[in-house]
Amino acid sequence: MRKSKSGKSVEVYILTVHVGRKEGDGLPKAATGAALLCYASGVSEDEAVRETVAVLKQADMAPLEVESLGARSEVFGDKAQADDAEAALMQRALDENAVIVAQVEVLSER
Repeated sequence: MRKSKSGKSVEVYILTVHVGRKEGDGLPKAATGAALLCYASGVSEDEAVRETVAVLKQADMAPLEVESLGARSEVFGDKAQADDAEAALMQRALDENAVIVAQVEVLSER
């Protein structure tokens, strides 16, 4: 956790986002959409969700549904993360005040 310029605590939120199809989205032709695992920084869960949706729209994706799994501190508490790469991506989201797409699961009708 770090402090924003206004002095509020900034956390990393773990989000799952379902996206539909949109021209230029970069998904395979046979895909019906995708499920994304994102790490997003924000002073609140609402801000993290809004920023994630805005970033995905800028990337020509079509966000349909966002679910928050909670802040990193809520999900993991004081326990170490199971994966160092995952922890590094969360820290990067916090350090860069960014939205990181950590995983993409392409969805299709098959």
